Amino acid sequence: MPTLHISTQFDSGAIEVVNLEDPRDIQLRIRKDSAAEFAQWFHFCLHGARGHAVTMRFVNAGACAYPDGWEHYRVVASTDRQRWFRIDTEFDGQVMTARMTPDANAVYFAYFEPYSYEQHLDLLGAACGSEYVMLHRLGATVEGRDMSVLRITKPVDGVDDAQKKKVWLIARQHPGESMAEWFAEGFLERLLDTDDSVSRVLLERCVFYVVPNMNPDGAVLGNLRTNASGANLNREWANPTMERSPEVFLVRQKMLEVGVDVCLDAHGDEGLPYNFVVGSEGNPTYSAHIAALEATFKTAWTSSCPDFQDEFNYGAKEPGTANPTLATNWIANQFGCLAFTIEMPFKDNAAHPDVVTGWSGERSRKLGASVLQPLLAVV
Repeated sequence: MPTLHISTQFDSGAIEVVNLEDPRDIQLRIRKDSAAEFAQWFHFCLHGARGHAVTMRFVNAGACAYPDGWEHYRVVASTDRQRWFRIDTEFDGQVMTARMTPDANAVYFAYFEPYSYEQHLDLLGAACGSEYVMLHRLGATVEGRDMSVLRITKPVDGVDDAQKKKVWLIARQHPGESMAEWFAEGFLERLLDTDDSVSRVLLERCVFYVVPNMNPDGAVLGNLRTNASGANLNREWANPTMERSPEVFLVRQKMLEVGVDVCLDAHGDEGLPYNFVVGSEGNPTYSAHIAALEATFKTAWTSSCPDFQDEFNYGAKEPGTANPTLATNWIANQFGCLAFTIEMPFKDNAAHPDVVTGWSGERSRKLGASVLQPLLAVV
C-alpha cells in the first residue's frame, strides 16, 4: 500500500480525516465552519496516490447543511491548482463517494474551484492599474483583514459624479461560494476594458462600487457561510455590528454615504443547476417601477447570454414576506432601487452542461462580464 497523506494547511483548506490507510477506502468528514454549525465546503490535498485507484467516502455528507446539494454533484479536482476538472461522484443519501486514479503524486480536491486571498489581493491590485479606479479601505474584518471597495468611474466634462447612477456589486458574502469572486473578476476585467463600448458608456454614466470579497476571513478559514465570528453575513443587514459583522457594517455605512441605484449581490446555490436572479418582490416598498426594471434587466441578460435563464429559480415571494436581513431586500427597501441576488451553481448549468468542468471559475468569470449588458439596459 502507498503511504498517503492529506494536507489542509493552506488558504481555505478544510477536511477531517477518518481513515487514510487504504486508497480504495479513504474516509473523510466534511468540517464545520470555524465558529458555526454549517458544513459543506471542503478543500484538501491528497499526497502519495499516483497510479492508484482512489475511492474517497465523505461519510457525513447526508448530515451537511444542504444534503440535496450532493444530488448530481461532482467533486472538483486539480493537479496544478490552475486547471480544475470534475471526477466521478455519487451520493446514496448519506455518504458521498468520489473516485479517480491520479496521474500525479499530489491532487487537490474542493467543493468548487477555489479563489484564494492572494488572488483577491492581486485582483484589487490589477484593477488599480486603471486610471478610473480608486481603492478605498473601509476598515477591518473580525480578524483584521482589509475591507476594501473599488470606486470606478470615468470623468466626463461638465458632469458631476453626483449626477451619475451608483451601481454596486458585492460578492462572496458566503465565503465557500467562490464562484462569486470569479464573477467579480470577469465583471471588473470587462468594465476596465477601454476597447469595450458597453464599458465605456457605463463608466461615463455610472459610478461603480465593487466589493469582490465581502468575507475575507471566512474565505481564508475554509468556511461555507460564515465569517470568523460565526455570523452569516447575508442575515446581518438589518442590524450589523462592528463586533459580530463588521464586514456588513462597513459596506452598509458606505452605501448610506454615497447611495445605491442598482445593487448586484453574487452568490452560489447548492441545489439548482442553473444561473438565475432573486429580486425584491417580497418587500413592502416593491413597486411597478422596480418590477419593470427587473423585467428589463432579465430580458436583456437572457437575450445576450445563453448561460443565464429565468425559468428555474426560487419562485416569487408573496408581497410583505421578504426577509429584511438579506442584503438584496434591505438595500432595495432602503434605497428604493433595483437589487438582485445572482445565484450560480456548484454543479453545472443544466441548460448548457460541460462534462469536463461542470460550472467553473472561468464560466463564472464570463458570466460576470456578460452582466454589463443588462446593466446598460437599465441605467
